[in-house]
Amino acid sequence: MNKLVLVLLLTLSALLAACSSEGKVSGQATKTEQTGKGDKAKAEDEGSVEVDKGLFNVEVTLPASMFEGEDIDSAIEEVKAEGVKEVIKNDDGSVTYKMSKSKHKEMMKELETGIQESLEEMKTSGDFASIKDVNHNKTFSEFTLEVDKKTYENSMDGFAVFGLGISGAYYQLFNGADKDDYKVTIKVKDQATGEEFDQIVFPDDMEENE
Repeated sequence: MNKLVLVLLLTLSALLAACSSEGKVSGQATKTEQTGKGDKAKAEDEGSVEVDKGLFNVEVTLPASMFEGEDIDSAIEEVKAEGVKEVIKNDDGSVTYKMSKSKHKEMMKELETGIQESLEEMKTSGDFASIKDVNHNKTFSEFTLEVDKKTYENSMDGFAVFGLGISGAYYQLFNGADKDDYKVTIKVKDQATGEEFDQIVFPDDMEENE
């Protein structure tokens, strides 16, 4: 799990740095704002970015739970050092990023690619011997692990669920999901029989087990 999470976090950090050349970070909620040409002066005063025919900003807020076990201030400084000009630490512990719409689209594509590579590594690296295949829906809000049930139940491969939950959560949050209302469902199915013998909902089930 740690390896998968590390790959995702490093990918996320790099993508945020790539977005920094056109985006500034501010705001309180995940949303997309469009300002017309007539409001250009006002938008520039607010730190908006001019893209194509209009001014676009995409704000993304990660909940405090995404930073558990980390020094948020240090994490923010690291992101700034990589080129992000502003990061807002909100009163509830969440952190908000702002970027141009075009850079956001590029970031989402790169994030999707990174998740796909992580899933392929999960299946082929040998670190999770019981996992035979991983399927997912388009938004990465639902994953299905196809496993050898006996091997899975007698190993620590269940920790792979955390990696899938975090991967799906990051994708959804950067794709516009509300920081207080996002879920990732991970189903575990015996490949030999087709039996679905476990289901985990992230982050709900993680919070219940704390």
